[in-house]
Amino acid sequence: MAAIEDSPTLFSAATPAAFEIGSLPTTEIPVDPLENDSTAPPKPVIITSPTVAGTYPVVLFFHGFYLRNYFYSDVLNHVASHGYILVAPQLCKLLPPGGQVEVDDAGSVINWASKNLKAHLPNSVKANGKYTSLVGHSRGGKTAFAVALGHAATLDPSITFSALIGIDPVAGTNKYLRTDPHILTYKPESFELDIPVAVVGTGLGPKWNNVMPPCAPTDLNHEEFYKECKATKAHFVAADYGHMDMLDDNLPGFVGFMAGCMCKNGQRKKSEMRSFVGGIVVAFLKYSLWGEKSEIRLIVKDPSVSPAKIDPLPELEEASGIFV
Repeated sequence: MAAIEDSPTLFSAATPAAFEIGSLPTTEIPVDPLENDSTAPPKPVIITSPTVAGTYPVVLFFHGFYLRNYFYSDVLNHVASHGYILVAPQLCKLLPPGGQVEVDDAGSVINWASKNLKAHLPNSVKANGKYTSLVGHSRGGKTAFAVALGHAATLDPSITFSALIGIDPVAGTNKYLRTDPHILTYKPESFELDIPVAVVGTGLGPKWNNVMPPCAPTDLNHEEFYKECKATKAHFVAADYGHMDMLDDNLPGFVGFMAGCMCKNGQRKKSEMRSFVGGIVVAFLKYSLWGEKSEIRLIVKDPSVSPAKIDPLPELEEASGIFV
């Protein structure tokens, strides 16, 4: 899916607008490292941006273990159509790097985006440097948390973040085989974060897929990440979906084939899961950046408005002490 040209209404009138495609047309801009281009990124990136003139917040999106950044095209275009510039780096080639290397590479990409993203945006589109958020899926979710927690040695310390969203984040294969850096402490509310955090989980992520082990194992998945967050924090679990169900359909190549069969997958339409994930990201960014609380609170109070079944009941604990 290269771009979004319109915004069809997919759900009922009661559905929050965040779950629907936004009103802005979008485009995807691949940018590769080039030795003779001072504005080129340190890693290949795909920029997904509105094409309508304006100034938009920046969202860094980190892919999952061994996956490709273009596997997330539908979700990234969904979010961009609501007025955000997505920057999705490719942090691995043939083999994934060590965990700390990946986190440091993520920091380098963030530094690049803060200075040189503007050189690669559509005409009359500008990045709002005041608002930068972190989003990641699977191992990329853990990478996003690690960056926010200060583990990226390369990151310019003057850069701050407005929100953090982990989509089925995973910190390893078991408690004794965790990826570096080890950020989970197994102590409630131990993450030293002063920004709003949302954690999205899947009901099938912790389950075996025949002989294949869980892709989001217990003690290393969304549940533990959420426990270790402090308010303001939110938690949403798509009960009937698996770890890879937010990816695009018909993924190409061997990596695409493996992404489709490695994990326990749901039996419902993946498009519903993509709408769910894109919608949660959009609603939570509205909440965190602009103080627009109505949509995220509606989802928490009435989970039936979601295109994917949310179970257990979603949570939103605000720093003000309000528990929705």
